[in-house]
Amino acid sequence: MNMYLFVCVLVMAICTYLPRMLPLTFFRKEITSPFIQSLLFYVPYAVLSALTFPSILYATNNIYSAIVGCIVAIYFAYKDKGLVFVAIVAMLSSYVVSLL
Repeated sequence: MNMYLFVCVLVMAICTYLPRMLPLTFFRKEITSPFIQSLLFYVPYAVLSALTFPSILYATNNIYSAIVGCIVAIYFAYKDKGLVFVAIVAMLSSYVVSLL
């Protein structure tokens, strides 16, 4: 195994392990603040949205089809449809708009 590759894997392991391990070692008591609890609850959703949304807009060659697909996906997700249904309907609507 190349030494450079080993060092890269080791650094990445440390960088992903520290943010998970440090809160467990420093915060032994239960978090009682409603603000901090709600912040920790919504952070994963916010990060996932921030990472996914730019990719949605540039997934197709036509920005209008991407916007329509995104709007359709948001609508059906708001209506509590399943993930597979939302993804298929968004792809189909984006495809139909790109054909027009």
